[in-house]
Parts: sequence; structure tokens; C-alpha cells
Amino acid sequence: MPARTPKILVIDDEPTICRSCRKILASEGYEIDSTTDPRTGLESAISGAYDLVITDVKMPEISGIDILRIIKEQCPWTSVIVITGYSTVPSAVEAMKEGAFDYVPKPFTPDELSIAVKRAFEKKILIEENEYLKGEIEDKYRLDKLVGKSRVMQHVFNLVKIVAPTNSSVLIFGESGTGKELVARAIHYTSSRSSGKFVPVDCNTLSDNLFESEIFGHEKGAFTGAVKSKKGLLEEATGGTLFLDEISNLTLDTQAKLLRAIEAREVKHVGGNEIKEVDFRLICATNKDLAKMVREGQFREDLFYRINVFPVNLPPLRNRPEDISLLAVHFMKKFCSETTKNISGIDKDALELLASYDWPGNVRELKNIMERLVIMTFGETIDRRTVAQVLGASSQAGPATIPEDVPLDKDSLKKAKKEAREQAAEEIEKNFVLTALKKTNWNVSHAARETGMQRQNFQALMRKFKIQGSEEIEDGAEFQDDEPDSNGE
Repeated sequence: MPARTPKILVIDDEPTICRSCRKILASEGYEIDSTTDPRTGLESAISGAYDLVITDVKMPEISGIDILRIIKEQCPWTSVIVITGYSTVPSAVEAMKEGAFDYVPKPFTPDELSIAVKRAFEKKILIEENEYLKGEIEDKYRLDKLVGKSRVMQHVFNLVKIVAPTNSSVLIFGESGTGKELVARAIHYTSSRSSGKFVPVDCNTLSDNLFESEIFGHEKGAFTGAVKSKKGLLEEATGGTLFLDEISNLTLDTQAKLLRAIEAREVKHVGGNEIKEVDFRLICATNKDLAKMVREGQFREDLFYRINVFPVNLPPLRNRPEDISLLAVHFMKKFCSETTKNISGIDKDALELLASYDWPGNVRELKNIMERLVIMTFGETIDRRTVAQVLGASSQAGPATIPEDVPLDKDSLKKAKKEAREQAAEEIEKNFVLTALKKTNWNVSHAARETGMQRQNFQALMRKFKIQGSEEIEDGAEFQDDEPDSNGE
């Protein structure tokens, strides 16, 4: 659908100004209406039919400033540019304070008006895009977007519903890859703080000094490299949520500083003296047993009780096997959309193979595996053979576990290398055939001709991988290889 032409309304009691604006802006491709009656113009402006209103400041009966105020109250999405005379500069300043995007002084040149209008629309588009992206993010992390039908995950979803509307601190426990940050985001975007920022912090990546600077902020010159002042993440999260992932990795000294900030809701920049109030919700996550760390003196007991107000335990994927197929299909659709592949589903045997795997990397590992499977699949469905190939050769004969057998002598090494070469060659052959067929709309004769192979040799490769194509044979469809070998290549 083509983009809608922006609509502009000009309100000015001087007919010459209205005519000038129409002439200048119509040539720029805008749809222009104008009126010399301020009250009629105001009625049109608050109808919501216009993207931009250009109004003179000084007019009889009602001023441009009053028009601006009413538009901002009733149609805040409508941009306003005011036209001022040289003697009404104070009015222009007042208009900017009231929410006008810009002002144009009389007399103005065509370029001055065009530039002001162009900038107004550029800002309007940027705001609309930001609002759209924000809505997309909120939609992506809504609670009903989380995938899981198992009893344990339904329990987790119920806990999120209970705690999200509060401002209580949440501590999420779970192995790596179970989706702790996803749950944290669901809590944030289901809460009353969803309009604020969600600020994630990976505690694995920050040293003590860097953590203090990042969390509390710093002043210019506070340390080498501090070339300008910087707000801390606690300030960035004000009005929103601070998510501390793997909080167990903080040192005891850093834990003490963090505890003070959490309890006081105040921060002081590194190298500064000003105390700044902060208002944030805290969600933490860990893959460690914090209670055990407290007993061993590795984690502060007071901080543990401060952050563990509402615990949420995420089960590993191996403890909810009924969710594996659901997640696999979910990720398949996601990556098909991203790669524009048309895969209709996953074979039953392939799903059983996925369900039998232990998934030590949990949902994150399943997501990565599904991305790889989508890339490697050229047919209509993801089959067991491709799943077995990705998960490991031993999964073809039993539970899908990554093979741990390593060659221990030169003979077994030689055998393993041969098998690896054959497996790699087969994959190359299969991709070769499928690519040729796809390029020629699955016409065998055309595919053989394009690749320079004899038709019967190309068909032999197709039979090897159980690939079907069009059997139409055109005149002269038999070809000779330049250098045919025993494998038909």
C-alpha cells in the first residue's frame, strides 16, 4: 500500500500568506488546506484530519497560541508550526514552551518554510516509528507469548501474573538457557512500569570498578578514560525495571554497595557528591544455589533476603518434555520467517528424536538447533535423518545424545575420518541436487543440463537421497559429462 500523502492546514487571517503557503508546500507534494477564519481553522484542526497545522500567532478573535494549546490538548499527535512577525518574538518563545515544533518569522522564504515543515515531518515519523517499535517489543514479551503447556510452566506463568502488578523484587532461579531474562521481561511488560525502560545487566561481564561505574554512574574525570559524565543504570531504570542477571557473580564488596543503593533508593556518581533519588523495580536471576552460597559466606545474607522477596524457579527443559515439540515448532516458524523458507512442519520421528534428547543447554540450545535444522532442510518437512545428523550420529540408533567416543588408535582414527568425509560428501551431493532442481523449477532434464551431468547420473543421485522431480523429457535432453566418473559426478 502506498504511503498516505501528509495533510497540512494553514490558518492565517492574511490571504496572501495562505496563498504563499499553498503554493510552496503543494509543490513539495503535500496536501494543503487553508483558511483565513481562525475559529473555522481550529474546528478543522481538532478534527484530527491533519498531520501538521501552520498557524499565525497574531489573529483576531483567537490567537495562534490559544489554537496551539487547544490542539495539544485534544490532538497531541498533530504537529504545529507558528508564523510570527519580527515584533512578536516573545510570542514565538511562548509558543515553543506550549509545544510548538518550530516557528517561522515573517517575511519567510520558500526554503525557510519548506525546511521547517520537512523537519516537523521527520520528527513525527521518528516518534511514530519509536512508538511502533515499542509496541512491537511489548507485544513480543507479553505473558501470552511465552511458550509452554507443561504443568510446571503453567505454574511459572501463574506466578508471573501474580507478581507482575506489584513493585516487589523478584529472584528467578534456573539453569543457563532456561529463559530467565525472557520471564523477567514478561514481568516488566505485564506491570504498570511497562512504559519505562527494561535495563538488563550481565553481572558476568563487569569487574568491581566497572560495575560501580556502570550501576551508579560517574562524573567527568572520576578516573582515567572518564571523558564525560555518565548516568548509571539505576538512573536509566528509574520508572522501569533493572534486571541483574547472574547476580551470584558479584563480589561481597560490590554486593554491599548494591544493597545500600537498593535500600536507600539513592545513588551517588563515582567522583561526585550529589545524591540522586532513583525509583526502579529490581529483578535478579541466578543459576547458582544462593542459599548455599550464603551458608558458605560467598553471598551476603542481607542482600539475599532483600532480593528474594518473590522467588520464581524455572525448570530445565529435560523436566518438561511435553514442551519440546511445542518449542521446536515455534522456533521452526520463527526461523522460516527469517530465512523465507517454506517448511510445513517436523516429521513425527524427528519430533520423537528431539524429545528424547537431554538438552543440557535447555531452551537456548533447542533454539540454536532449530535454526540449524531450518538452514539444512530443503524439503517440505524437517526429517529424522537431518535431526540425527545435527544432534549426533549416535542419535540415529537410540536416545539423542552427543557422541563421546573418541578414536583411541590410528585404525579407529582412519575409520572415523573416512566416515566423516563420506558424511560431508553426501551432504554436499544432496545440496547440489536440490539447488539444481530448485533453480530449474524441479525439472530433471533442465537440472541435469545446467549442471553438465548425464540425465541418468543426475537421476541416480536423486534416487540416492529419495528426491523427486518433474519427469518431463524434452527433445535433446540427453547430455554427456565432460569427465564422468563411477559416482556419476
